[in-house]
Amino acid sequence: MAEDADEKTEDPTSKRRSDAREEGNVPKSVEINTVVVLLAAVVFLRFSIPKMGDIVIDQMHRYWAMLTMVTAKSDPYELFLSLFSDSILILAKTALPVGLVIMVFGVIGNIAQVGFLFTTKPLMPKLSKINPITGAQRLFSMRAIVDTVKNILKLVIVGFVAWTTLKKEFPVFISMVNETTYSIAVYLLKLSYIIAIKIIMTLLIIAIIDWFYQKYESEKKLKMSKQEVKEEHKQQDGDPKIKSRIRQLQREMSQRRMMGEVPKATVVVTNPTHLSIAIQYEDGMKSPIVVAKGVDHIAMKIREVAQEHDIPLYEDVPLARAMYDKVEPGDEVPLEFYNAVAEVLAFVYRMQGKV
Repeated sequence: MAEDADEKTEDPTSKRRSDAREEGNVPKSVEINTVVVLLAAVVFLRFSIPKMGDIVIDQMHRYWAMLTMVTAKSDPYELFLSLFSDSILILAKTALPVGLVIMVFGVIGNIAQVGFLFTTKPLMPKLSKINPITGAQRLFSMRAIVDTVKNILKLVIVGFVAWTTLKKEFPVFISMVNETTYSIAVYLLKLSYIIAIKIIMTLLIIAIIDWFYQKYESEKKLKMSKQEVKEEHKQQDGDPKIKSRIRQLQREMSQRRMMGEVPKATVVVTNPTHLSIAIQYEDGMKSPIVVAKGVDHIAMKIREVAQEHDIPLYEDVPLARAMYDKVEPGDEVPLEFYNAVAEVLAFVYRMQGKV
């Protein structure tokens, strides 16, 4: 029985999922991010390389022009500063756009998988991360084995795709011997683009499979035992014993407040065995009000308080039973009981010599 209670067979609750998300434990595939970033970078370079090439060539021409103008009287420091500033500028014009594309699509890849999530908890230091035993367990865990196999598989597949594509181009390589440097460069760039797209499409398949695996692995980790589900429900709903005690205290407070209203009653209608209904009516009131009601020992307590304050008791079994089921303390007497209550009040007033 203990083993069954500890076995994680239950689906995770919404609280368990929410807590895991706050901790940053969400199903996410690094492969998806890699593919998205690579595809964005390759496509961007495909259409921006001509412009980047023009920038680099123009800068090279400028360098050569500057070097041809160097004389013995030239200031080496100014020349170096000019070359350095030009290098920074060309780097900004060529590398910065690529970096921005990679950053933007890296963020998009994360958002596409886990939505908008910002948490610093994964960055918090944990002793388990520097524990050598825990580290060894992670090193030889099933996840580590899967990651190793996956990486080897990627290398094999990427190498195979690149090799088969290049193998088909061998005859073209031979024919390119007599071509100009520019033509060879254009051809190699186009070939590189084709190989990159094929590799990315292959990695995309691996990434999709990996995402489903990560989702399965995450769901498996979130599984709960029956005992954990019970403990969580207890934490959310409160300990049944504590809740019972709170309800008891609330009833006692309600009863004390109700007993405090009994001295205001004009008459207490009773069922001699176990019911008491305390009714208040004074001049100026629209209708009589039930200030207290009770059964068994509470009914007896109402009678005791009434007798202490010289409030008359009136025995009417049918009226007591009917009103107990339909009227709560603080309610006005319903119209259906007006005649019966009026008779009771008339009897009390005659007894007290008020009529």
